[in-house]
Amino acid sequence: MTAALVAAGLGIIPGTAQAADPVPVAAGVAEAIAKASTSEGFHSPADRTIRTALPAAEGNAKTAAPQTARTAQTTQAAQTMQTAQTTQAAPDAGANPALAVDVSGTSYTAHGIELTALITSADFALDVVIDWGDGKTDTVTAQGNAELHHSHTYDKSGEYQVKVTVTDTANAVQAANGGAFLTPGSDFTPHTPTRLLDTRNGTGAPAGKVAGQGSARVKVAGNASVPAGVTAVALNVTVTETVDSGYVTAWPGAGYDRPGTSNLNYTAGRSIPNLVIVPVGEDGYVELYNGGPKPVDLIADVTGYFTRASAGGYTSMTPARFVDTREGLGAPVGRLPARSAFTTRIGGLRGVPQGITAVALNLTVTEPEGPGHLTVFSGDGPVPTASNLNFAPGQTVANAVIVPVAADGTIKVFNGSWMPAHVVVDVVGYYSKDSRAAFLPFTPFRTLDTRVEAYGWPGGRFRAREYITQGFTPEAATGVEAYVLNTTVTETGGTGYLSVAPSPYPLPAEGEPAAPAGPRPGSSTLNWTSGETVPNLVQASDGDHGVITFWNQGYQDADLVLDVFGVYQSK
Repeated sequence: MTAALVAAGLGIIPGTAQAADPVPVAAGVAEAIAKASTSEGFHSPADRTIRTALPAAEGNAKTAAPQTARTAQTTQAAQTMQTAQTTQAAPDAGANPALAVDVSGTSYTAHGIELTALITSADFALDVVIDWGDGKTDTVTAQGNAELHHSHTYDKSGEYQVKVTVTDTANAVQAANGGAFLTPGSDFTPHTPTRLLDTRNGTGAPAGKVAGQGSARVKVAGNASVPAGVTAVALNVTVTETVDSGYVTAWPGAGYDRPGTSNLNYTAGRSIPNLVIVPVGEDGYVELYNGGPKPVDLIADVTGYFTRASAGGYTSMTPARFVDTREGLGAPVGRLPARSAFTTRIGGLRGVPQGITAVALNLTVTEPEGPGHLTVFSGDGPVPTASNLNFAPGQTVANAVIVPVAADGTIKVFNGSWMPAHVVVDVVGYYSKDSRAAFLPFTPFRTLDTRVEAYGWPGGRFRAREYITQGFTPEAATGVEAYVLNTTVTETGGTGYLSVAPSPYPLPAEGEPAAPAGPRPGSSTLNWTSGETVPNLVQASDGDHGVITFWNQGYQDADLVLDVFGVYQSK
């Protein structure tokens, strides 16, 4: 069966599960989420408290003005006695001179704040108002010295001015303190695909290949209208002019250790692209490491960036096919002609709302009649100079893409080849102002490698027509929308493709039989032929049960490697 036929979803038969031990995976994910979302927050000590005398203090200090002389004379004795009694019963306005509040805020989720208020006060009743800075407040009461703990979840990423106000009504005095809280999570801003690096012609770096075990630095912040303060960037990285096998790793560079994971793998004579979502270093750069022994050329095109400010949140979807030119789905039936583009609608179809700013999709070219490249861009924009995937004659290649969406909900796909080719588009999620999930990048770590007995894997290959389930989200992690994974299939024995989808079932308890298979997906994540090593980024939803399923849709065994690069979290 050809890769093209497999990608069309033909020959579907039931599969059986291969399961990894969920404990190491979930524990690793829990630790990564906790580390990524832990914010330094703010701390404003008690000596920064601002004390204010309330207007009522002046009223309490005044005696009522006499209405007539006779009234004053006839009631003088009674007033004197009453005043004496009142002086004894009511606290003096200066009876709480030490009233103060120490305020600190930190976080353990993308949008959450954990606030601690340490109140110093004499033993009086207190009213406490917490202003979270987003138009929402919490009101509580306290008595004397008190330690208060409260949490809050913001709707969007950004910086918020948090203020705690403590009011002692009896003494007509108020104390306030607070600070600026910056959410750990980052929102996405789409960017017209723009080339930041091309070592073939000196774009972004001196012209010349990147040496084996060498690196190229890519300036991101302050380049091509990407702002300073960017936390992460979406890059389409392509390796070309290869003469040996190797891999490429992207990481923040200066001040960070290079991870032991890879973003794309290559062989001699092949041009391989892959989407990379990578944190940006404090100096505004990312680095691309050539893990092969021989020099290669590297290309990097920016398609969007993340900042800790309100922009576009992410909403994941069960992968859905929007375009297949072999069937006339979403585009005219037949191969996309050479040097031409088609327009297809994403917003307003198949559960995707109108008004989205960008879409996350998987782009596949199949049955091309010649070499070339595909470029995806906004439906109202010109064809950019950047590319999303490269292909050879007869090759089936997939690559993840994040692309801006026009106001009318459309995108365009351009065939840069001089020969026609079929195109398939599967949508996995979208970005919008109404979407809440923010991105938390991880230090990349591996959760599965079927070539070794590790990461909870009992051993054995990724069997043909079967699936592997992995439990990702631990109970302690809330609001997870999707994971950013790099999937790599290697040691392939024939043609096939990989599908990734949330499982409709929870992982079984220890000793229980495996959960039944969910429906076999009709979408593809990456395609391979015999003997290939193929990577692709996946933004995978973990569904309602925190479980992701990986399907080998080929008819020969293969090996699967999974690396986790981050998470989208809505809380």
